[in-house]
Amino acid sequence: MPPLPETRLVVLAGPTASGKSEVALELAERLQGEIVSVDSMQVYRGMDIGTAKPTPPDRARVPHHLLDVVEPWEPFDVARFVELAQQVLADLARRDKWAILCGGTGLYFKALGQGLGNAPAPDPELRARLEATPLAELLQELAERDPVTYARIDRRNPRRVVRAVEVIRLTGRPYSEQRARWSLEDWPTCWQGRMFGLSRRPEDLRQRINARVDRMFQLGLVEETRRLLQQGVRPGSTAWQALGYRQVREFLEGRRSLTETVALVKLRTRQFAKRQMTWFRGQMPLDWLEVSPETPPSTVAESILSRLDDRG
Repeated sequence: MPPLPETRLVVLAGPTASGKSEVALELAERLQGEIVSVDSMQVYRGMDIGTAKPTPPDRARVPHHLLDVVEPWEPFDVARFVELAQQVLADLARRDKWAILCGGTGLYFKALGQGLGNAPAPDPELRARLEATPLAELLQELAERDPVTYARIDRRNPRRVVRAVEVIRLTGRPYSEQRARWSLEDWPTCWQGRMFGLSRRPEDLRQRINARVDRMFQLGLVEETRRLLQQGVRPGSTAWQALGYRQVREFLEGRRSLTETVALVKLRTRQFAKRQMTWFRGQMPLDWLEVSPETPPSTVAESILSRLDDRG
């Protein structure tokens, strides 16, 4: 992996619904910078409501990168993200622009900052076969061929399980032997002292998640999901791993009521946010800022900027 350009940047991470996007807009305006999305689902075109993608007015307000990169039926993975993100960061460095790396996909932050390891590139044909295989079968294979990865992996995340099995089949070696040797401390110089995380008290985050999900359904999440199905996006596609879409698809199939679906999406989102917090606290040396319900994004941005100034 080529070295990262010495871009002037701020890393802004945290769980879903913590308010990252609003703070990133404020930071970008104050620094005259541009926002680089670090989100594994906002790369898909047409998946706007369910991924809480920045709105057209937000994009007009500040330039955004790595949104709407591929169609929802196309493959996209961390290696592709790193390739595109490096191109964006190099361009921003050439133009002497600040980059605000903003998102909640911890794996993408890690891979961009600390490398990808030696795992092979995806194989489209094998990937398609694995995506059509029941998750239970993939987990059994993973347990037999790579117990280390099986013990560590999120077994409810088909995308990651598929990738681990894919690497094993392509190389004949355990996935755990080919991953990058990441650490908590080993980050590029231009990242050090510029990595921030937003946290909220559990009840505040719960209310924000519930309100966000209600708004998604009001804006037309059901119609957006129906359109994806009409476009032929296969159930095994990576895009369907985005929170909300799978549950709405099951609603459209008659498996539960709309009220039950909304409640389930809220539950799954809260569970996801909890996993994000656990991951970020264990994997990235973030400078955490606890945000209260009364704190406006501008105040949070000013706090981050003051800490940047204090560190030179």
